[in-house]
Amino acid sequence: MFLLLLAVWLILNGKITVEICVFGVLISAALFYFMCRYMEYSLRKELLLFRLTPLFVQYFWVLVKEIVRANVCVLKIIVSPELEPEPAFVYFDAKFRTGMAKVVLANSITLTPGTITVSVENDSFCVHCLDRELAEGMEDSVFVELLLEMEAVESRWM
Repeated sequence: MFLLLLAVWLILNGKITVEICVFGVLISAALFYFMCRYMEYSLRKELLLFRLTPLFVQYFWVLVKEIVRANVCVLKIIVSPELEPEPAFVYFDAKFRTGMAKVVLANSITLTPGTITVSVENDSFCVHCLDRELAEGMEDSVFVELLLEMEAVESRWM
């Protein structure tokens, strides 16, 4: 976080001089201290973020791939007059420990065209799909696997 704060400081200043770098280091250090002291941030959480970065990147690329794939499916339904969409509600359970994983999964499903998360109650998800083809394998999706893996890494580090 310290390096991120320093990078933002340098980018917003637009040029790099000795004075700007010194003030940037001091201000970033003060903000980092404030975050650690009053916002329950720690170096341990910082290391966890570095540990989770490859999984975040992998999750992002899987999300982009699924968005493109769903766009193609929805486009086929719209353009093709002989294809009739079969809307469906899909109910499935995902055993996440944290609410953050549930929110990320629900938002990922909603970002994917043709699907929208209707409700999340405890571990049960209700998703409306434009077509049954879009609903296939939702409970065993790569999203669920990656989020469970992220939670496993987090539980080992915290």
